[in-house]
Amino acid sequence: MARGAAFLGSEVAILAGAMSWVSERNLVAAMSNAGGFGVIACGAMTPALLDAEIAATKALTSRAFGVNLITMHPALDELIEVCARHRVGHVVLAGGLPPKGALEAIKAGGAKVICFAPTLALAKKLIRSGVDALVIEGMEAGGHIGPVSTSVLAQEMLPTIAAEVPVFVAGGIGRGEAIAGYLEMGAAGVQLGTRFVCASESVAHPRFKQAFIRASARDAVASVQLDPRLPVIPVRALRNAGAELFTAKQREVAGHLDEGRVAMAEAQLQIEHYWAGALRRAVIDGDVEHGSVMAGQSVGMVTREEPLADILATLADEAAAALARRAG
Repeated sequence: MARGAAFLGSEVAILAGAMSWVSERNLVAAMSNAGGFGVIACGAMTPALLDAEIAATKALTSRAFGVNLITMHPALDELIEVCARHRVGHVVLAGGLPPKGALEAIKAGGAKVICFAPTLALAKKLIRSGVDALVIEGMEAGGHIGPVSTSVLAQEMLPTIAAEVPVFVAGGIGRGEAIAGYLEMGAAGVQLGTRFVCASESVAHPRFKQAFIRASARDAVASVQLDPRLPVIPVRALRNAGAELFTAKQREVAGHLDEGRVAMAEAQLQIEHYWAGALRRAVIDGDVEHGSVMAGQSVGMVTREEPLADILATLADEAAAALARRAG
C-alpha cells in the first residue's frame, strides 16, 4: 500500500469512489482529512460549479484530493482547465476512453491521470497512452458497472499490469480483509464508495442512508437493457419502483428512435440525464422509492451511520490484522 499512498499523497491508499451528489466538499474533505483520498464527483456540473466545489473543498482540507471527470461531458476541456487553475493533483477520468488531447491537457496542468480499465486490452492501451494509474472495477460496484466480477478482473489483470502503474481495485469491497487480499495480489490500493455513503459527514438524505443500512447484498441489483440499439451501461442500485421507471424511460426513448424524433447520440444522452436526475431525487430529496438508490453489493456491510475517520480506521485495522495473521 505504500506505493499507492505515495502516488496519491495520502496516509493510506484507499480512495473514496466518486458518487454523484454524495462525493461533494464535505465527504471529500473528511476522507482526505482522515488519511484517505477523497474524490469530487463532477458528474454533470458546469465549469463554474466545479470551480466553486474545488474551492470549497480546499477551504475544508489542506490534504490531497482528486476530481472525477466524465469523458462524455460536453465541456470536458473547460473542466480540465478548472482543475489546472486550482492545481488539482489527480484527475480521474470515467465513462470510456479519454478523447483526443484530454490526457495531454490534464498532464500539462500538472495533474496525474487515473483511468478506469474494464478489460486487460484496454488497460494496456491506456498505459501506452500515458495514464499514471488505473482503477479496475468489478460488477459488484454501485452505479455504472461492467459484466465481470472484481475477483476475476484482479486475477486476470494484476499479474500483468501491476508492475507498470499503480492499480487500485474496486467493486464489492466492504472489509479490510478483502483489501489485504488485493494488496497481496499486487494492487497498490483500493477504491470504495458504498461503504462511505453513511459516513456522518455525508450529505446524503437520512432516508437514503437508512435504505443502505436496511439493505442486504441481494437488494443491490443491476438494471436491464431493453433495446440493443441503446447501449445502456447497466447500473447497480437498490431494488425499488425507480427501476421500473427506468424501464419505462428506455421504452420511451426507443420509441423516439423508431419515430426518428431523436438521433442515437441524443437518445443515449437522455438516458444519462435520467440517471442524474433520478439519483439526485434519492440522495438529496430522499425519494428512495422513485429515485435511484445506487449501491454496490457491499451495502450489506453498511450497518450504521458513523464518522468517516472511524470507517477508515476500521478498514485499515482489519487489513493490517489480516496481513499480520498471514505473516505468522
